[in-house]
Amino acid sequence: MGMSKEKAWNYALGIIKVAGLEPSPEFLKLVDKEKRGEITMEDIKRILDKKYKMKEERDGKNA
Repeated sequence: MGMSKEKAWNYALGIIKVAGLEPSPEFLKLVDKEKRGEITMEDIKRILDKKYKMKEERDGKNA
């Protein structure tokens, strides 16, 4: 039997925090939506890819 979405995300976020990092509020909102089944992991990837591609373009870097 596999791990639930809730447990998987809690585990992943715990590892991030142990590493001394803090997920952004925006990312945590996406995680909550995925846990509730409102969006998929692919949606999260697409949203983050778009966000950081736009940031790179704004900063004058090539994607």
